[in-house]
Amino acid sequence: MSVTTAGDPLVFASTQTAEFAQAVATRLGIALAASEEREFERGEHKMRPREEVRGRHVFVLQSIHGDSMASTNDRLVRLLFFIGALKDAGAATVTACLPYLAYARKDRRTQPQDPVTTRYVAALFEAVGCDRVVVLDVHNEAAFDNAYRCETVRLEADAVFAATVAASAGKSRVVVASPDSGGVKRAEQFRMKVEALSKGGIEFAFMHKLREHGQLSGDTLVGDVKDAEVLVYDDIIASGSTIMRTVRAARSAGARTVRVFATHPVFTAEAIQLFGDDGPDSVTVSDSVPIRGQYASLLQGRLRVCSAAPLFAECIRRLHHGESLAGVARTG
Repeated sequence: MSVTTAGDPLVFASTQTAEFAQAVATRLGIALAASEEREFERGEHKMRPREEVRGRHVFVLQSIHGDSMASTNDRLVRLLFFIGALKDAGAATVTACLPYLAYARKDRRTQPQDPVTTRYVAALFEAVGCDRVVVLDVHNEAAFDNAYRCETVRLEADAVFAATVAASAGKSRVVVASPDSGGVKRAEQFRMKVEALSKGGIEFAFMHKLREHGQLSGDTLVGDVKDAEVLVYDDIIASGSTIMRTVRAARSAGARTVRVFATHPVFTAEAIQLFGDDGPDSVTVSDSVPIRGQYASLLQGRLRVCSAAPLFAECIRRLHHGESLAGVARTG
């Protein structure tokens, strides 16, 4: 879908994504479009636009994740209902911009009669008339593209981190490592971007990992990391167990330092292990999911955040004006 529209894009966001959305709007040089949100008894709610949307190309920012403030399902349903309201009000197109998309990991059957939840979520977006879905570093690119019949745009999170990494690269030997074989392609793309920016040779390694019935096994690190600065790159940190296995293996193999980069900080309580004495030297994440609770106090220490707001802003600007997304996204 190619959209060319004069003027500024019309960007909405719920209060739950207000901080990230405001950063995107500031980057675009616009104000967020006005909306009304109301809570009713028994958990019901409504959200409606307070600006005329008829004939407009509309963008809605919402990160779909669960925390103490709202469940994953609550955020998903609120977004779906709002998209439906926008389409009913005559919006020409509605683009859902999702810094984090829940259920993206449940993209195939791993046991008999398993749900394929990624596909069901896609059907919900289609049911309310969503015209385009923009995501940041989705877990399985092929499964995501195949699940959606509307246009999909996948933003490349490696661009958020590569410039930061490249600034310090070249002072020592650097190895980018994937924490499992499934993430090799993602980590290799990150390695190539860092190498291009640093203009130095960046090596590669990966962890051999097996998962059966929820249990991890396998401690083999494939690649030479001795005396190197190791950059572990992944899309999601939940419990941190996969990352910690890679950190320990790299240190056992003689790595000088181990730094972790991951797009989505969907930290569970167990992820605190990343900040223990044997954890990585630093953990850098994007702001696709807000840092809250016990992890907020770590932001001045080993936990660092690089904002994905400029990436979303540039994507929205290009989509609004019908420009190429080359360099910021892959489209399906």
